[in-house]
Amino acid sequence: MLPSPITSNRRGASQHLRKFSSSDLKRVLSLLRTRSRFTNLSIVILAGCFCVSFLYNLAFIFSSSSPSLVPYTPPQSILSTIARNASLENLSHLVIVPGHAIWTGTQPDQVLDVDQWTLEEYQRGGGSYRISAFVEHIRRGVELTLKDDSSLLIFSGGQTRLQSTTTEAESYMRLATTLGLFHPDSERTSREPYFPRATTETYALDSYQNFLFSLARFHEITGRYPLQVTIVGYEMKRRRFEELHRTALRFPARHFEYIGVEPSANEESARIGEVKNGYAPYKLDLYGCHDFLLAKRRARNPFLRFHSYHASAPELRGLLEWCPDDERMVYDGPLPWDVYE
Repeated sequence: MLPSPITSNRRGASQHLRKFSSSDLKRVLSLLRTRSRFTNLSIVILAGCFCVSFLYNLAFIFSSSSPSLVPYTPPQSILSTIARNASLENLSHLVIVPGHAIWTGTQPDQVLDVDQWTLEEYQRGGGSYRISAFVEHIRRGVELTLKDDSSLLIFSGGQTRLQSTTTEAESYMRLATTLGLFHPDSERTSREPYFPRATTETYALDSYQNFLFSLARFHEITGRYPLQVTIVGYEMKRRRFEELHRTALRFPARHFEYIGVEPSANEESARIGEVKNGYAPYKLDLYGCHDFLLAKRRARNPFLRFHSYHASAPELRGLLEWCPDDERMVYDGPLPWDVYE
């Protein structure tokens, strides 16, 4: 028996649809037009949820790009261990001495001994005149601090050498104390009196972090941010700090000073190296968080140390995390020193 032609099924379906349309279409349209409190309420609720979600996402987007300066309070377990020196709370001038190496000595006659310094390979060929520059940076930083009662001296530099058990900053502080620089007019004793307006910043891995982390450390010590910043370092690094690091941090030029001290010998190769390995890379990568400069930071952090400044200097959290795909894009979020302009 042959199957029925397909056209017969189509005819039946067509007749069924015509039957449905003629008998039920008006009733369906009537139901669709009928107002329902439940349906209208559901639409209002859904619309409200959509608006809340939309506004929340907008807030998240804008807060991510421009974090607020609303104060953050660290946990009580941390605060209970901190008692700030009240005499330091009104300090306003930050003096930074970036570290370049680690002194391992303990006696004054070891200060210029090359064997008492943990140096990079490129630093070893310079002789004692390079070490003399390190010592002069320390001396000048201390002198500036002693002349200004509103200043806080910060030696900055992390545990950057695998051969050392201490940091650049701590070794600079030990050298200054060993030479009696904080009390030049007092009689030398085996135990120098404590000098409260000098401290260390022990996490920085490069010059940009020397600047940024010292600002955060100043806040840890005083509870405020400095009105004036003075950095003592190599003259050949002046452009790097003035043109690049200060710009990246948006610190006002009229509140910033760089004091350059060069080695006694004319080291042209060092100046060429500064342009090639310092100024030029930072000009392309302002925040030092990509490729070449990031690799240098990793190489200088053999002990996997990391800082606490997200909690202790919360106003800088956005800046601390700023690493744009456009490597020359300047941070556009709020900063404590915006009010200085």
